[in-house]
Amino acid sequence: MPLALYALAIGGFAIGLTEFVIMGLLPEVAADFAVSETAAGYLISGYALSVALGAIALTAMLTRVDRKKALLGLMVLFIAGNLLSALAPDYTTMMIGRIVAALCHGAFFGIGAVVAAQLVAPNKRAAALSIMFAGLTIANVMGVPLGTLLGQAAGWRSTFWAITLMGVLSFAAIALLVPARTGADAARNPDGLRGEFRVFRSPQVWLSIGITVLGYGGMFGAFTYIAFTLTEVSGFVAASVPWLLMLFGAGLFVGNIIGGRLADKSLGLTLLVLLVALTAVLAVFALTAGNQAMTLLSLVLMGGFGFATVPGLQMRVMAHAAEAPTLASSANIAAFNVGNALGAWVGGLTLAAGLGFTSPIWAGAVVTVGGLAVLLVAAFAPGGEFRRPARTPRGTPTLTTPVPTH
Repeated sequence: MPLALYALAIGGFAIGLTEFVIMGLLPEVAADFAVSETAAGYLISGYALSVALGAIALTAMLTRVDRKKALLGLMVLFIAGNLLSALAPDYTTMMIGRIVAALCHGAFFGIGAVVAAQLVAPNKRAAALSIMFAGLTIANVMGVPLGTLLGQAAGWRSTFWAITLMGVLSFAAIALLVPARTGADAARNPDGLRGEFRVFRSPQVWLSIGITVLGYGGMFGAFTYIAFTLTEVSGFVAASVPWLLMLFGAGLFVGNIIGGRLADKSLGLTLLVLLVALTAVLAVFALTAGNQAMTLLSLVLMGGFGFATVPGLQMRVMAHAAEAPTLASSANIAAFNVGNALGAWVGGLTLAAGLGFTSPIWAGAVVTVGGLAVLLVAAFAPGGEFRRPARTPRGTPTLTTPVPTH
């Protein structure tokens, strides 16, 4: 695989660390700024909303910008946001720093996914995406626990200084390793932004986004309240939760790599099998959460099957928006975050209704079934994986065109 993919993975690691490490530092941040735990939690939700906004807005603004320059500019924005967070004298400035850093998130993964797919042969593109997203999974497995420990030992600001340095490293890696012009630039839609938005006329693009929202949202809804399940149902002590979540993170990493390789062999069948398996794992988890050994196994499998869908979900929307994949790719990144919010909201409703601490896992299974249903509709619809592929207009550049990796 080209070294440029690993440069993108470094950026993914830094961005993933920014998104998730704040969860372990909320008590310290709240105490430092003298705000409530609820107000501190807005630093998470504010980030998530900004990801969805930036995914569309910044990608639209960068439509005619060279992809490498766009990625470098986004990393500058990322560095600036985290530097502002590290120096923040008050809560408002901290929130602004979080928003600035978040704006680059969706656009980086959206544009980066198109670049990654064009750096390799057509039969390796989902695997290439999995390498880029591997940075995000490693951030969960290693970065978040280590970042939390650093923040607790040397102050929460030290973690954001470390993330800022990771941003600088990512900028340097992209500058050195990503080709000056990629196939993504060669395949740019000649109509610019108007051409990019035209892909949203495709029902398959919207169906792909729907699969992402529901298929990924189900897993995240179960994960959002997992600490309550682990302590109140499985009987683990609270101090063990961060280390138990490393099992979940290990599942994310392995699932992401395997899912990318399988999606290159058969995209539709891979997504179908993975969503069925994820639904089954969530149901078994809910039924056996009182057994600690089964809980450990379920954590690994939930992370594995849940994130194994990510390369395929991203590849699907790009394949159905081949004439202008960049904005559709970023929109699908936003869809992951919408799924996160939807899953957490549905899971929260079940808890508020008094259905118990396994109810968010059941809710996640139901939401995942919704994603499976949309996938079946999409796969058998015109242009779907289980129907004859839609004919591509003559002369239209597509993601299936091999591009030299120089």
